[in-house]
Amino acid sequence: MKKTLTSLALATVLGFTTATTASADDMTATQIKNGYLEHGALAQYHRWYQVYERAEGGIENALDILAEDVVVTSGLGVANGHEQYAQRVSQLPQSWQNAHHVGDVQVSINDDGSMALTADITYLNAGLLEDGGIRTADLTYTMALAPTDSVLPKFTEITIAQNSDGTADEFVDAYAENRLRSLVHYWLALIEDPSRNPEPVREILADGFTLNFSSGAITDFAGFEAWLAGPGSQVAASTHVISGFSVMEKADGTYEMTVDFDWAGILPDGKEMVAKTRHNWTVTNDVTERFARILTVDVEVLEPFRPRSD
Repeated sequence: MKKTLTSLALATVLGFTTATTASADDMTATQIKNGYLEHGALAQYHRWYQVYERAEGGIENALDILAEDVVVTSGLGVANGHEQYAQRVSQLPQSWQNAHHVGDVQVSINDDGSMALTADITYLNAGLLEDGGIRTADLTYTMALAPTDSVLPKFTEITIAQNSDGTADEFVDAYAENRLRSLVHYWLALIEDPSRNPEPVREILADGFTLNFSSGAITDFAGFEAWLAGPGSQVAASTHVISGFSVMEKADGTYEMTVDFDWAGILPDGKEMVAKTRHNWTVTNDVTERFARILTVDVEVLEPFRPRSD
C-alpha cells in the first residue's frame, strides 16, 4: 500500500506512546515482577536505531546488542552474524538521514527467560529519493531476544517487514527520543532488578550528577548506593510504565526530558501499591557511548502511593 504522510499525520506519529504492558492498575503480579526484564529488552530495542540515526556512534554499539549468531532479515536480504550485519550497515550512504518513530511495542517473556518483541514504526528517510523528497514507510519488527548475565538481553533474530511506502512533507528526527527512551528503560531495568546491584548504574551517571528524590538529594555514587539499598529496596518488586514522554535538545547539546510514570509495586507483605510520578531529567550525550548519561533528576509526585484496591 502506498501513502503520503502529511504534516498532520506526522504530528500523530510524533505523539505515539510506546505501549509495553497493561497500565499499573491492571498489571498482574507476574508482570510487576518481570518488569525489569521488559525494560531491559526495551533499552536494547531503542538502541537498535542508533547506528542508523547517528552513524558516528560506531558499529560496535550496534553489535553490542546482537548475539554472535544473530539473523537479520529485511528487504535487503538476510544477514547472518556480526560480520555480515556490519558489512550491510557499512554500505548505507552516509549522506542519508534516517528517523524511526516508534508506535506500538509489545514484549512477551518466556519461561526460559527468552523474549519476543514486536513493534510498529514509521520510518523516514531524507536522501534516497532523487527529487529530494522524504520517503516514508510503515514497518513491523518481529524480534527474539536471549537472556545474558546482565539485565540487557541480546537479539538473536530480527525480521523487518514493510507495510507501506510513500512520501512525507518533512523530515522529523527521532534520534533524541530513541536515545533517551533507551536510557530511561535501562535505568528502570537496573533499579528494579531484584539483585539491587548499583555498579552498572555508574555507566549512566554523568560527572557531577544530582538526583533529587523524595527521600533527599543524591550527589555522589555512595549516596546512590545507600538509596538503592534503602528507600529503593523497600518493595519486594516494582515496575514503571511510561505514560507520557517529551524531550528537547538544548543549545549546549544536552537534553531536557520529562517523563510520566505509572508505578506498581508489591510490598514484602504482598500488598500491591500504585502511584504516579513525573521526572524531569537533564541528560548529557556522547554518541560513541552505549547510553546517554543522567546529569540531574527532579521528581514530582502526581498521585501518592496507595493500595491498588482503592
